[in-house]
Amino acid sequence: MNLRKNIEVIILFILIVFFTSCTEKFDLTGIDTGDGNVNIGGDTVYIQLNPVWEGFNRPQDIMVGREPFIYVADTENNRVVMLNLNGDVLGSRAINRPVALAQDYKLNLIVCAQFDTVVGGVSQTFSAVYKIDLVSSSHQLSSANIKRLLPRPADLNRPLVKYTGTCAFFNNVFYISRKGPNNTSFVDPDNSILIFSPKKLLGVPSEEDTLIGRVPNIDPLGQGLVSANEISSLASFNDQTIDMIVTLTGENSFKSQWLKYVISPIDQRYLSNYSPNSVSFMIPNKFSRPEGSAVDQSRNIFIADADRDSIYKFNSFGDELQSFGSFGDDSFNEPHGVAFFDKTLYVADTGNNRIVRFILSTEQ
Repeated sequence: MNLRKNIEVIILFILIVFFTSCTEKFDLTGIDTGDGNVNIGGDTVYIQLNPVWEGFNRPQDIMVGREPFIYVADTENNRVVMLNLNGDVLGSRAINRPVALAQDYKLNLIVCAQFDTVVGGVSQTFSAVYKIDLVSSSHQLSSANIKRLLPRPADLNRPLVKYTGTCAFFNNVFYISRKGPNNTSFVDPDNSILIFSPKKLLGVPSEEDTLIGRVPNIDPLGQGLVSANEISSLASFNDQTIDMIVTLTGENSFKSQWLKYVISPIDQRYLSNYSPNSVSFMIPNKFSRPEGSAVDQSRNIFIADADRDSIYKFNSFGDELQSFGSFGDDSFNEPHGVAFFDKTLYVADTGNNRIVRFILSTEQ
């Protein structure tokens, strides 16, 4: 696809996002439409819930699905685990080294992981992206249909590329973050955010997805705002926008950013929702190695910083509400994943091989 055609497809995607809808598994009438009527109070004191969920081996992501079930990327056990809200294991699926999870509104799981194949007679391991159709198996994760979306055959000449994060939007478009060492290409640098769209949104009568390009105007090696410099996670908002939270581990002063999609008379692109130094969220070097992010219904932002063994919370204005790494006699060790549901915070405490839960103290 030449550059002009690629740009045309991106523009088509943007028009579709803002002016169409699609058939979804869930009714969207309950989703926050961004009218500003959100809770920005100070209910940010968390009390640990017991028991701690154990039996994991360096879990790197956790997500609460729309059912709601809880999904854990149990990385070193080479599986994705599905649990109920009580922590009972409902099923699992063998996948090589899963690191990131998302779910679209048709209840498909998107998983960034790995796969092994033979190239030129040599066995090689590649980063990969899978889509798991849970509805087709009545949510039997172990037997659900699974399809590998990436890498494509043409991608097998890029063995150092890694897919690191994913998020899904209201119309079942989803993004995949990618990183790698080759960032000299203007058209297709390794450090990018890839766009997958349902073919139906493009007028093709199919239930499949297609890769339509990468998000434009994001600097692959940027050390400031709107950067794709080694993205470690993506998180979408539960509303009818395509805003996202990105975390980065590359050289950058602002390693967590809220990217807001802005339409102006000049163009359409992602811009930082905050200016540097304007709020706590945008203090330079606020984070060291953020590996996970999540957003709740009130647009509060949670960041898991693996280097600082801490979880940070910010309100929608970027004000820091509470951050903590220790709780009682316990503490985090390299937390990578974070999720929030029904006043409960879930943390994939990677270095401690467990999932830790917290609830607002006002609920006790």
